[in-house]
Amino acid sequence: MSLPERVWLLRHAETTAPHVFNGAESDVDLSDLGRQQAAAVAGWFAPLRPTAVASSAMIRAINTAAPIAAACGVPRSVFPRLHERRIGPLAGQPFDTQIGPWHDTTAAWTAGNTAFTTEGAESFDDLANRLVPAWNEVVRAHPGGRLVVVAHGIVIKVLLLCILEGYDVRQWTAIGKSANVSVSELVPAVGGKWRAESLLVLPEPVAAVNAAAVPNGLVSSA
Repeated sequence: MSLPERVWLLRHAETTAPHVFNGAESDVDLSDLGRQQAAAVAGWFAPLRPTAVASSAMIRAINTAAPIAAACGVPRSVFPRLHERRIGPLAGQPFDTQIGPWHDTTAAWTAGNTAFTTEGAESFDDLANRLVPAWNEVVRAHPGGRLVVVAHGIVIKVLLLCILEGYDVRQWTAIGKSANVSVSELVPAVGGKWRAESLLVLPEPVAAVNAAAVPNGLVSSA
């Protein structure tokens, strides 16, 4: 199987509702700051010479991917199975990482109970069973290329923990936060795995956009 020579996996830019749960049920657009972040990362990618851009079919991913493809002059494609985690009744509820259903979910997953979930939501196992085949579909469609893949925070963390050599669900917290527009640079490794040359890094132009927005209170603290 021929694979891309390099893949950049990144989370979409900030949405119009950054302080609530936005699962697959919430097809929200980018905020004004998110559009600035998308433009900034598009310029950052141009000298890296990607050959294609792919994303989920959700608006926030498409509107992050489109400026990258335009800035780099490369084709863009959509892979619907890369959509955000289904979260059921949590959609639209306030987001909190310290207490509540998301805290309980990640605690269960890192303890080895990867089948745990809340009402109507995908478990880690459900996500892995959907996303790893989706990832394989994306990379097989771009043999020998230099591919940018735009997806969602939880989607990216599950994928990284499943496909990277030396990682599994126990590193959920240790692997770091998948912030908006953070990028992981991956290359093929042995045994169908991948190796990270960088992991969940915020490109400098995006960090500058975020820093400029702080005085106006535009950056989410979630």
